Amino acid sequence: MSAPEDAAFDPSSYDDSLYDDASYDATARVVDPRGDDDERRVEAALRPKRLSEFPGQPRVSDQLALVLEAARRRGTPPDHVLLSGPPGLGKTSLAMIIAAELEQPIRITSGPAIQHAGDLAAILSSLAEGEVLFLDEIHRMARPAEEMLYLAMEDFRVDVVVGKGPGATAIPLELPPFTVVGATTRAGLLPAPLRDRFGFTGHLDYYTSTDLATILTRNATLLDVEATRQGIEEIAGRSRGTPRIANRLLRRVRDYAQVHGTGVVDLPASHAALELFDVDARGLDRLDRGVLEALCRRFGGGPVGLSTLAVAVGEEPDTVETVAEPYLVREGYMLRTPRGRAAAPAAWEHLGLTPPVSAGTSAQPLPFDEGEGRFSP
Repeated sequence: MSAPEDAAFDPSSYDDSLYDDASYDATARVVDPRGDDDERRVEAALRPKRLSEFPGQPRVSDQLALVLEAARRRGTPPDHVLLSGPPGLGKTSLAMIIAAELEQPIRITSGPAIQHAGDLAAILSSLAEGEVLFLDEIHRMARPAEEMLYLAMEDFRVDVVVGKGPGATAIPLELPPFTVVGATTRAGLLPAPLRDRFGFTGHLDYYTSTDLATILTRNATLLDVEATRQGIEEIAGRSRGTPRIANRLLRRVRDYAQVHGTGVVDLPASHAALELFDVDARGLDRLDRGVLEALCRRFGGGPVGLSTLAVAVGEEPDTVETVAEPYLVREGYMLRTPRGRAAAPAAWEHLGLTPPVSAGTSAQPLPFDEGEGRFSP
């Protein structure tokens, strides 16, 4: 007896006689897990819709409000907008707010998705007048596409090349006025000609605990979660100044409170949940503490090379450099020196260890280049 090719295996109706040799079909089945993606829907629901609902970043909000209001009064699209800053601070939310304030649709794409000039030409040619084009991670766009974007942003036209070789001709295609909103975590990697074509540049910085508490209080209401002030403040203090992290921790504390607590996000629930998920009182997670433990316990405070440090914690060097290191350096736990990474006195104190006499005395940190978000050699 042969097995049906398309029938899904149902354990409740399984019969040993399905196959002559008493075997069964062990072929892997592909199950589509999509449908309602709870995390994605929650993230979208928590995004502020207007500038008046956007807490924190008061300087950028005030400047952007002026630019948008002036454009509305003139009846023209505003200047192109560049938003820079670390991940999770609200660059995508601000792009959507810009479109909402202008009452225009928004087209969303990213730099890595545009690898050819033709990809960008197809997007630009389909834009309507006044539409907002959001380019996330704009610094990762391919160079040919960047050069096409220069002309589109400045003169609202693109040159479409038809044919190849000596017979190729460039056909100019006029575009309706539109607004580009670019977002980048590495503003220093943007070519100067592209950066200069943005009429407004806003840099987003980390949020204060008070601003994060305001965000969490609003989002707890949207999630229909009962929360106390102490519980909210505890989450805010461990969120690294980043709303994305704060929202994620709020959902995990909510889960803990519903399963093991009273259903209320209070101080005991916050303490227990964040301890369960390895987030300590200063916002350091498993990887952060692993890096500090390796620096202090295995290498005597350093300096030690990045690759060696990454092997010690079982991670890739890029992961240590881009995920753990920025926060540890910003909070004063780690130094980047010409000879490698070194533990700062705050790292020894945080781990409850006594530093050796020579620790930190010879380590001189490298100058930090805020434009590129990296340390200069």
